[in-house]
Amino acid sequence: MSYQIIDGCPSTMGDDYQLNTISILRSAAKTYPDVEVVSRNKDGSVFRYNYQQVYERIQKLANALRKLGVKPGDRVGVMEWNTYRHFELYFAISGLGAVVLQMNLRLSPVDVSYVVNHSEAKIIVVGDSLIPMIEAIADQVQTVEGYVVITDGKLDEIPTSLKPVYSYEALLENEEAHYDWPMINEKSAYSACYTSGTTGKPKGVYYSHRCIYLHTMAMAMVMSLSLKDVILQAVPMFHAQGWGVWLAAPLVGAKLVFPGRYTMDTTNILVDLMVTEKVTFSCGAPSIMMPMLEYIGTLPEKPDFTGLRMVSGGTEPPLSMMRGYWELGKVEIVHAYGATETAPLLSVNQFKPTLKGWSKEQEWENQKRQGLPLAGLDCKIVGMDGREVPRDGQAVGELLVRGPWVASSYYNDSRSEECFVDGYWASGDAGTVDKNGYIKITDRLKDAVKSGGEWISSIDLENCIMCHEGVLEATVIGVPHPKWQEKPLALVVLKEAAKGVISKEDLLDRVRDKFAKWQLPEIIFVNEIAKTSVGKFDKKVMRHQYKDFFHADTLKHI
Repeated sequence: MSYQIIDGCPSTMGDDYQLNTISILRSAAKTYPDVEVVSRNKDGSVFRYNYQQVYERIQKLANALRKLGVKPGDRVGVMEWNTYRHFELYFAISGLGAVVLQMNLRLSPVDVSYVVNHSEAKIIVVGDSLIPMIEAIADQVQTVEGYVVITDGKLDEIPTSLKPVYSYEALLENEEAHYDWPMINEKSAYSACYTSGTTGKPKGVYYSHRCIYLHTMAMAMVMSLSLKDVILQAVPMFHAQGWGVWLAAPLVGAKLVFPGRYTMDTTNILVDLMVTEKVTFSCGAPSIMMPMLEYIGTLPEKPDFTGLRMVSGGTEPPLSMMRGYWELGKVEIVHAYGATETAPLLSVNQFKPTLKGWSKEQEWENQKRQGLPLAGLDCKIVGMDGREVPRDGQAVGELLVRGPWVASSYYNDSRSEECFVDGYWASGDAGTVDKNGYIKITDRLKDAVKSGGEWISSIDLENCIMCHEGVLEATVIGVPHPKWQEKPLALVVLKEAAKGVISKEDLLDRVRDKFAKWQLPEIIFVNEIAKTSVGKFDKKVMRHQYKDFFHADTLKHI
């Protein structure tokens, strides 16, 4: 570490009272017992209960897990959709002093089995529709002693090769709704999330109780969440705890809504819940929020979303998307930035009231930036020489960050040495910081396009193309070129109404206004764009797929 800890005058406060996740829910049950938690079932019906009933079930679950042999420090894998039972599991497992192993159902079977074995999971809890994914790795996992199935039906009616197997609801049936929670050392892990493994095997980040408690408080503060809010948990809870939004609901006494299973093709589920439950706050990646906006556009009567705030993360939100939501009743799209290693919230784009004289267009342009670092985090952007770059919005360097909810190493992984520098996590993101303190990520260091010795931001190109009203999705990759080293190649998915109407030249006309001729991409139209397990564009796959695109034999056709 590059800092020294010194002792000052001793305080008179209860500094030994540990920050434990279960205290968030326990307080909600006492203070907001009648506040609803809503969860959409597989058949489209809605399950409702309240924080008091949630807490009673969590205590039953803790008793049941203890009887299955779960002890402090054990890892318990959970593979489930965004449901009320997933919510219960987070609190019951971590409340015992055990660790919730977040099992990303979008990972390959090879990576899932690696995560289970590397974490040495003892029990796996799985939703009944996801049983085949666990069965596919059951003969490869080495430490798992049993499986718990989440189902509304009877266990003996579900064909499975998993052994021994238990029913989630049957385990709770005969348990007492009381549990004497231990006081857990706040530096103990409450949950574990493994990176999506785009380069090498997934890396384990083990979040402490202290880390996530402070992160939850920061989330509630920066997003201005309160007991007046209705929060829809759209981000999958099986990765980076769904950005930790659901944790903030019981902290502030807000109503909480879980959508259950949905896909990019069924985002109408999210929109319909937002309408019926009067949602005021939600979050998601542009890859989800854009189809939602498309669906809203098909409705004969547009819903009134006045006062709705939606956090967009994962990649820079297109201006067309932000404007589209704003037109629905001044729906505010808040751009946030983070990573698995930062729990994940690192920065949030909020407009400073001290900035005077800005036009609306300038404000819109500023909203694309990743924003202002949260209080408590130490962020810096450093150049190749290791020194901080000027705060001029132009000088590019790598973003480094440290803080109370930022990882300082990976779990049992030799790659920690290359990813952490003097206590800072090296993000691998290239960016700038301007005189007002706004961070702008210009690219992943590995994704920036180097053409003729000059760098081109793939993110800026993507967002310029996405501003066209006919574009649904777009991504830009650097592809080997025999003359220029690399050239940008844009893969574009058009909206249905724009297919056969919008040409490549139409899109290039939009790009020419903001980029030099040598920076212009070659454009191809595709039906879909490859994505990673967390919904980001999978540029590694695309670079391999199109590596010969600018081959000398094909240049004459371009």
